[in-house]
Amino acid sequence: MIETEKDNRKLVERAVLVAIQEPGMTPEEIKEHMYELHELVSTMGVPVVGDIIVALRQPQAKFYLGSGKAEEINERLKELEADCLIFDCDLAPSQQRNWEKLTKICVIDRQEVILDIFAARATTREAALQVEVARMEYSLPRLTRAWTHLSRQQGGAKGTRGEGEKQIEVDRRLVQKRISKLKKELLEVLKQRETQRKQRSKSTIAHAAIVGYTNAGKSTLMRAVSGANVLVENKLFATLDPTTRKLKLPSGREMIITDTVGFVRKLPHALVEAFKSTLEEALIADFIILVLDASSQYLEDHRKVTIEVLHELGAAEKEVITVYNKIDMIDDSVLLARLKAATPNAIFVSAKTTEGLDILRRRIDEKISVASQVCKLNVPPERHDVISLLHRSANVLSLKYNDDGTALITAGIETRDLKKFTPFIIE
Repeated sequence: MIETEKDNRKLVERAVLVAIQEPGMTPEEIKEHMYELHELVSTMGVPVVGDIIVALRQPQAKFYLGSGKAEEINERLKELEADCLIFDCDLAPSQQRNWEKLTKICVIDRQEVILDIFAARATTREAALQVEVARMEYSLPRLTRAWTHLSRQQGGAKGTRGEGEKQIEVDRRLVQKRISKLKKELLEVLKQRETQRKQRSKSTIAHAAIVGYTNAGKSTLMRAVSGANVLVENKLFATLDPTTRKLKLPSGREMIITDTVGFVRKLPHALVEAFKSTLEEALIADFIILVLDASSQYLEDHRKVTIEVLHELGAAEKEVITVYNKIDMIDDSVLLARLKAATPNAIFVSAKTTEGLDILRRRIDEKISVASQVCKLNVPPERHDVISLLHRSANVLSLKYNDDGTALITAGIETRDLKKFTPFIIE
């Protein structure tokens, strides 16, 4: 929650939102942007008492908006007795200071909203470190603001300042030192994650990554399809850390499936970099399960954003299973029929009611089976590890033991795994 330096107990209770309608932006687009800002601020836990849409041809240096519009907004804030002004764009540090000087209330931008949400929802050590680094780097040029998250950070001990050194210089030096320390800790955590990934890449078990716009129902889908106990909340960015679980397929084979952090329009660059290790789960996966909220009126826009992020990550060439989730929330049967007709290869499910999940499991099974061939193997009695590996990574069709303990096995083996079993293949 947003706090002041003067009184750490004071919480923001009445926020006004401002969305910028840039040249060429349609009324539908600006409406979607304002809706998403409402959702973000709601997730942050701040009540909204009003919103304002401002048409802007070109950003201005002082307030981002023109001075006349700034005065108009200030009067509106007084009428609504607001104690926070939130912009759906990124403000320069000087612009935030100018707004706070004018309005005498807390003024934040979209980037700070998302940082605040991430900070509240980070649960693992890696996520907490990533978010804190991003917040520190964001706050560093804003140390002179009247309203700041840095009131939560501990300062240096008395007597540590050099003679004549200004408090702002001390604060800046302490923050830079803290950033350096955090990055070193994060580097160690990321090394551990990389080691885990290398071990996983050596595994013969197929791997899929669930990706999609935030709040599309990815975590609910993962829990429903795999039976995994993962966090499920109807809020933006409920998942920050990748959660990996095993999934048993109809053929009896197993695979691993990973839930990832949700995508969002205009995700701050600092957080894109911070959570790149999380998003890169999509890169190392064998294929991607793209989850879309079929009930969202902004479905197409969310799909475009997700595809753009996959392109940025270099995962655009991965095979994709497209899943339209939340069909239980669509009352218009005609609309649903049109969507199905327009996307015949997609799978329509409700993770909440489990409708369509059997179809999804079969499609995943088929995806894994495509690049495989049926082989007969002769495995000596002392190589039970090979038999176990076959059960985990292949589709064992038959298993028979000879009198001497040798196992005669028929199995569908993925092409990429054939080399591991070549010494035992007889035909």
